[in-house]
Amino acid sequence: MLAQPEIRPQNLTPDFLPQAYLRGRFLPFSEAQISIATHALHYGTAVLGGIRGWINPDTPGQILLFRLDAHCQHLSQSAKYLGYTISPVELKLKLMEFVRLNQPRTSFYIRPLIYTSGLGLAPRCHDIEKDVLIYGLLMGEYMKEAGVRCRISSWARQEDRCQPLRGKLSAAYIASALAKTEAISSGFDEAILMNSQGKVSEGSAMNLFLVRNGELITPSVDQDILEGITRDSVIQLAKEQNLRVIERSVDKSELFIADEVFLCGTAAQITPVLAIESYQLSDDRPITTRLKQDLQAIMLGQNSNYEHWQTRISLTRS
Repeated sequence: MLAQPEIRPQNLTPDFLPQAYLRGRFLPFSEAQISIATHALHYGTAVLGGIRGWINPDTPGQILLFRLDAHCQHLSQSAKYLGYTISPVELKLKLMEFVRLNQPRTSFYIRPLIYTSGLGLAPRCHDIEKDVLIYGLLMGEYMKEAGVRCRISSWARQEDRCQPLRGKLSAAYIASALAKTEAISSGFDEAILMNSQGKVSEGSAMNLFLVRNGELITPSVDQDILEGITRDSVIQLAKEQNLRVIERSVDKSELFIADEVFLCGTAAQITPVLAIESYQLSDDRPITTRLKQDLQAIMLGQNSNYEHWQTRISLTRS
């Protein structure tokens, strides 16, 4: 029997930022409460975002938010599936105000959520109130930095004809939750989901890349993946480094013979895959290592060529 991976405390008792946003105002996190009859709680009628923030190591008192504009654009687009209109600019201003109010002193994660806040019983997106909430928590390493061991999940990724998977819908995360728990309970760290056609889709809550013969390959957007912002960042970064990037369908068998495999996402950043099922992957991961190091430098504001990916917020030091 495989040993159970360690469950880190941050997954059990998150250290929440003190201020939240709910019903049009900022208030203490402990007071940000909703009714047990809230529509989104019962039907998954919500869309969400996730944004990482860091303390600028070179400028004390300055926060760096990675690709905030892209995140706000994505969330604004996702909200349309609920019949809700909010501009990316409005979201950006509210998120920046949220950061200034909370004055974080270490790396953190922001979770904005747009949801059906009414108390109606019938599942629907029309004729029901919607609202925006924001909260945050301190976050360091989300996944094992050295890498993770994965299993192929028995659960399949949903199809776009069943759910609008280009939006980050909360309802879609039931498959992610089932796959993750299945992976952990069977002695692995993470899951890889296939789509309904039996092709590789993504991890439980992150995109997937593999390297074969010096080429970077990732499932294309027609493989029922989430169009992740970190995925897009990796593709742009790789192309500018003259790496050939191929977006196409990927067979499960390709994962077992790949030179390198890694997962990427806002929380996970770039995480190497050490093994898939009983197949050990190479310890030599030059492309993964380079992309990981380069992306981390960009996120920490240490590459001026990607300044447009950073939103800088100055905090008032107490």
